[in-house]
Amino acid sequence: MRTTARLLTGTALTVAAIGALGSPAAFAGDSESLEVYPSSASPGTTITVNTLACGKNGRGVGDAQSLGAGDFHLNPSTHKEVVVGQFTVPEHAKPGTYWISVACDNGRTARGELVVKHKDRPSGHVRTGVGGSVGPDTTQIAAGAAVLAAAAVGGTWLLRRRASGAQDG
Repeated sequence: MRTTARLLTGTALTVAAIGALGSPAAFAGDSESLEVYPSSASPGTTITVNTLACGKNGRGVGDAQSLGAGDFHLNPSTHKEVVVGQFTVPEHAKPGTYWISVACDNGRTARGELVVKHKDRPSGHVRTGVGGSVGPDTTQIAAGAAVLAAAAVGGTWLLRRRASGAQDG
């Protein structure tokens, strides 16, 4: 009975905490969600944003100045009540997270995040020089195989010895 009471109390407190933390965001003003696609991009990538904040046949001006892309326009799209706009991530943009915002003609606003990542990330094997990466050394391969074989034989011998009961007292 005590466990059930604790479970119900914990659940109720969790629900109350989530409700208390979630409600201020719902009443934070007229700011709505701005969809940013792709949400993670490299310099030179064209970004498309859209929102429902501007309403049917609405228009707006986007602000991507935080990453150096300047302002861009949002216009009605083919989807009902959605406005859409585009901008390009500047080549000089530094990696990090940037807020993109939109101010609609109807007075509403929307915000979304864009993560800028490095454009040229290394891929594949790292070429570090000659070292041990020149090619396979047959002596080292043979020595490693011998150690593994000895470990397997020794382990098998110990297991069989224990199973037969031939242990020293």
